[in-house]
Amino acid sequence: MKKHFDKTFFTANRQKLYTQLLPDSLVVLFSAEQFPRNGDQFFKFRQNSDTYYFSGLTQESTIILLFNDTANKRTEEYAFIIEPDERMLIWTGHKYTKHEAAEISGIANIEYLPEFELIMNSLLDKTKNVYFSHSSNVRGTHYENPFIHEWKHNIEQSHHNLYFVDPDPVFMNLRLQKTPEEIAATRAAINITGNAFRDILKFVKPGCYEYEVEAEMTRSFLSAGAQDHAYLPIIASGPNNCILHYNTNRNQCKDGDLLLLDFGAEVDYYAADLSRTIPVSGKFTARQKTVYNSVLSVMKQMKSMMVPGTTIRQLNSNCESLIEQELLSLGLLTKAEIAAQDPEKPTLKKYYMHGVSHFIGLDVHDTGKKDTPLLPGMILSCEPAIYIAAEGFGIRLENDILVADKPVDLCEGIPLEVGDVESFL
Repeated sequence: MKKHFDKTFFTANRQKLYTQLLPDSLVVLFSAEQFPRNGDQFFKFRQNSDTYYFSGLTQESTIILLFNDTANKRTEEYAFIIEPDERMLIWTGHKYTKHEAAEISGIANIEYLPEFELIMNSLLDKTKNVYFSHSSNVRGTHYENPFIHEWKHNIEQSHHNLYFVDPDPVFMNLRLQKTPEEIAATRAAINITGNAFRDILKFVKPGCYEYEVEAEMTRSFLSAGAQDHAYLPIIASGPNNCILHYNTNRNQCKDGDLLLLDFGAEVDYYAADLSRTIPVSGKFTARQKTVYNSVLSVMKQMKSMMVPGTTIRQLNSNCESLIEQELLSLGLLTKAEIAAQDPEKPTLKKYYMHGVSHFIGLDVHDTGKKDTPLLPGMILSCEPAIYIAAEGFGIRLENDILVADKPVDLCEGIPLEVGDVESFL
């Protein structure tokens, strides 16, 4: 499968970054941590999204230094990579050569990791502001890398006049509006996800297991060239529909069940995010169909609202109003209950607990906040839902939307209408 990015993309990202920095700044980017799975193996490695965005380097134990020399109107860029030895090559395989790392990243100065401290200290002597992030995810995690913590402590002890700056707001602003290359990579991930959904529609039948559906999904992703799932897939049958982040994926799919699928492929680090709810038996019951069409109606209305100038917070408010009206029509709420509700605990939350949208990009829940004004080129999820635990099922539908004056549904053509879904089953 062709790659969507080359060094010109990563170089352009760094050039945009320099325009956002304080004078005489050093940006330090660490690779993601490797987490042990057992005595001699790690969990599959996935690069820190920011490190990838500014370098394209996907190898573990990589460090990037970007120095913006304001006085001389120049920059210095370094990437530090593993120097492989014979044992490493035998056990874990090929590692970047210096030439390969330079060709991928567009960074001229490629050094092995032992040179990091010396070069970093020479740059710190000219630096006033140090930008670095504590976490592997720009949206924040509760885990702080011990190496990074110790590194910062040592720098603070040896260089007393430095000002440490949180880079996440800067990175967020740069990553929010997608370039044509990023949109193309997202479309590729969505196309693979849509084709996997069509395969699943042909595969699902009463008696199959959730894990068998996951296996079919994974087969379809990898055979089409996706690198991985963009996140752990949710394959939730029957009452599991109502567990928002269910991913045990071990239960049997039974006649009469609905099967909720929330899944997406990852292509060149860019995510798709699709949700569909399908009848295991091949046909929705009358009640399931009515609720499904209620959610679909809300989805169609919400897509048209994803225009420049609004915010996710406003979209959430609009969606809740629409869901509330559907719940009234479905007989799940009464006007009296709504009139008597606690504004801090709306009655609709019994049936709809999450928001309608989040940003999508390098992370499936990408950079951006609920009050970030939408701009053209941003990509959002649109995922209304109704969960009726008392009736043993929930329905969630989700497409990925490109923000524009006339929003673009990037998942257009993936079966969504009741008749289109049932025709495959």
